[in-house]
Amino acid sequence: MAALDSLSLFTGLGLSEHKARETLKNTALSAQLREAATQAQQTLGSTIDKATGTLLYGLASRLRDPRRLSFLVSYIANKKIHTELQLSAALEYVRSHPLDPINTEDFEQECGVGVMVTPEQIEEAVSLFLDIGYLFTTDPGKEWLSFSTQEDRVEAAINRHRPQLLEERYRFNMGLLMGEARAVLKWADGKMIKHEVDMQVLHLLGPKTETDLEKKPKVSKARPEEKDQRTAKVLMENGEAADQTLSLIEQLRGEALKFHKPGENYKTPGYVTTPHTMDLLKQHLEITGGQVRTRFPPEPNGILHIGHAKAINFNFGYAKANNGICFLRFDDTNPEKEEAKFFTAICDMVTWLGYTPYKVTYASDYFDQLYAWAVELIHRGQAYVCHQRGEELKGHNSLPSPWRDRPIEESLLLFEAMRKGKFAEGEATLRMKLVMEDGKMDPVAYRVKYTPHHRTGDTWCIYPTYDYTHCLCDSIEHITHSLCTKEFQARRSSYFWLCNALDVYCPVQWEYGRLNLHYAVVSKRKILQLVAAGAVRDWDDPRLFTLTALRRRGFPPEAINNFCARVGVTVAQTTMEPHLLEACVRDVLNDTAPRAMAVLEPLQVIITNFPSTKSLDIQVPNFPADETKGFHQIPFGSMIFIERTDFKEEPEPGYKRLAWGQPVGLRHTGYIIELQHVVKGPSGCVESLEVTCRRADAAEKPKAFIHWVSQPLTCEIRLYERLFQHKNPEDPAEVPGGFLSDLNPASLQVVEAALVDCSVALAKPFDKFQFERLGYFSLDPDSCQGQLVFNRTVTLKEDPGKV
Repeated sequence: MAALDSLSLFTGLGLSEHKARETLKNTALSAQLREAATQAQQTLGSTIDKATGTLLYGLASRLRDPRRLSFLVSYIANKKIHTELQLSAALEYVRSHPLDPINTEDFEQECGVGVMVTPEQIEEAVSLFLDIGYLFTTDPGKEWLSFSTQEDRVEAAINRHRPQLLEERYRFNMGLLMGEARAVLKWADGKMIKHEVDMQVLHLLGPKTETDLEKKPKVSKARPEEKDQRTAKVLMENGEAADQTLSLIEQLRGEALKFHKPGENYKTPGYVTTPHTMDLLKQHLEITGGQVRTRFPPEPNGILHIGHAKAINFNFGYAKANNGICFLRFDDTNPEKEEAKFFTAICDMVTWLGYTPYKVTYASDYFDQLYAWAVELIHRGQAYVCHQRGEELKGHNSLPSPWRDRPIEESLLLFEAMRKGKFAEGEATLRMKLVMEDGKMDPVAYRVKYTPHHRTGDTWCIYPTYDYTHCLCDSIEHITHSLCTKEFQARRSSYFWLCNALDVYCPVQWEYGRLNLHYAVVSKRKILQLVAAGAVRDWDDPRLFTLTALRRRGFPPEAINNFCARVGVTVAQTTMEPHLLEACVRDVLNDTAPRAMAVLEPLQVIITNFPSTKSLDIQVPNFPADETKGFHQIPFGSMIFIERTDFKEEPEPGYKRLAWGQPVGLRHTGYIIELQHVVKGPSGCVESLEVTCRRADAAEKPKAFIHWVSQPLTCEIRLYERLFQHKNPEDPAEVPGGFLSDLNPASLQVVEAALVDCSVALAKPFDKFQFERLGYFSLDPDSCQGQLVFNRTVTLKEDPGKV
């Protein structure tokens, strides 16, 4: 019956029956709308006109502070707020002024209460734009902008739109006129402005002609490489960035993200205020001096991956862009899964990406304070000790705990017993009394674990959960912007609730879209499965997309940061193609990786008329496009090695390298070689070539120049391809057999006896080179004295099959 009454009430406000039924499904919205309508009826009677009903619905659906409902309803019911524009201004005002009492005079001025804009004023404003222009001032103390006199207008001779209107006629963008009239007459009725614009344009141009009715020709636009735009302003589907990608710092600086300023947390939509909020914010500003503070809070139970690179860039980058600081805080609340190697690796990766934490902290630094707050939460009746088992707590529809209403003193005694080790693991938890956005009820704050902690040893046998720890650590460190990925949005209500329940400073949680890659698996659990199955060697296997793996493969940190900048700070989850990351790698390595020459499939070549009895020293530019960056020296002797694919006895049409009657140049030597004899083994396989040489400047230019090595070093070269065959190896619809069934058998090819010139002899692990005509390579840490190992980072050009 109550639902029928509400349905009738909502349709009486002007909502369609469908809209009214949808509203009833939202318990919070329907309750607030019902209250607003009931209060309005006390002033207007049982019948409410549709315009007022629309405003009441807008108020109920957008108001975040129920304390202000009666105040705003009274203004709507008394017709003091009668437009959508005024309602938006009113909602913004109460959001940014959370404390009582409200200054009604200031409120009414900001919302245009009592301002009347006559049709004559609208007519004059529009005519100014169409005729000879206008001058105005923006005195905030005036309700609309002052016009100049006719004499001033003539003198100024400002003719803004008339010539363009006469030229373009009805193809002119009338929105410009609407916008300028709205700027001058902020509180004028939009329909009246549009009507006046239409009338005056008609008076100026006359009725539309057949030419005016013709469709405006479309302006051809450059098509992006990727058709589907999905993620953000600077981002195309699959991450194709706009031609002019802003740097990450530019994207994060100042008001670029519309984040709140430090101390103005209450201006954030959805932020929950209490009577203590403003005092706590004042204390917060006294401590921080208005400084931006962020934190990167990884769990030390695995290695960081490419998604974490975005988080690192966002957290550290936002602080840096706004002259703030960023903490590196380890969320070390689960001793069962934490290992020392993960702490070290995470610190190394943050440093590798170019960031220095203001301070390295640990959740365990605050265990004493967190425990004291848990006791206080029980004292306040907001937490209780529960004995439901873990399997009973799983899911979003678990039954309410039978211990939810147990006496405070009893919970205090039991929590102390948990602290003293009187319960086995799983026998008792401390739970908070709240319902989260996703419907999960009473999240766990503390659980019993008898695993020694890497920092606190056996001091504790109870450990706080993420839901309890995270927001309170943010509060302790006076974080201004708690930046996290979108999956934590469901925890935002518990974040605000817990800080407010304890009357401590409450930061603001902002969510952004997670970064994923196709053809990749980044889950810790699944990487461990890959290692156990022998599919990869370890967390740093260069086929993975962990940061340690990318470093080992040779990806420069600058390239990863540039990739994050191209992705942009998006709200939507982004799944990128790996070739876009590889493109960023090439951009950096092209300018930073010195050139060398290597041969993967060596073919011996003897120069029978070599011009010297001993080898020649050849000066090779480190960067052929910029010889100011220096040279390195390599030997050139009578015996050299070339790629086997650079010779063919019977070449196909279009083949330009060494063949009978087709000489080739040797890069950097100034010599051309010509085939004289092919030496074959018993099986008929080509074993070596005999050639003659001549100076390049004394002969016709050859069709191709090939790379070569002389007196080379033997090395191992590892060539990598994608680890998985399908874009989404974790998707059962795409890979029914599971991700382990989707492994690419050709993801690693090892060339054990490759040859490389001696310029790389002193290279250190992670040093990078461009092996001419082959790709970019990085020295692997497996290298040892006399046995170099190189990983191919990326090829020189993108494989068209990957795009």
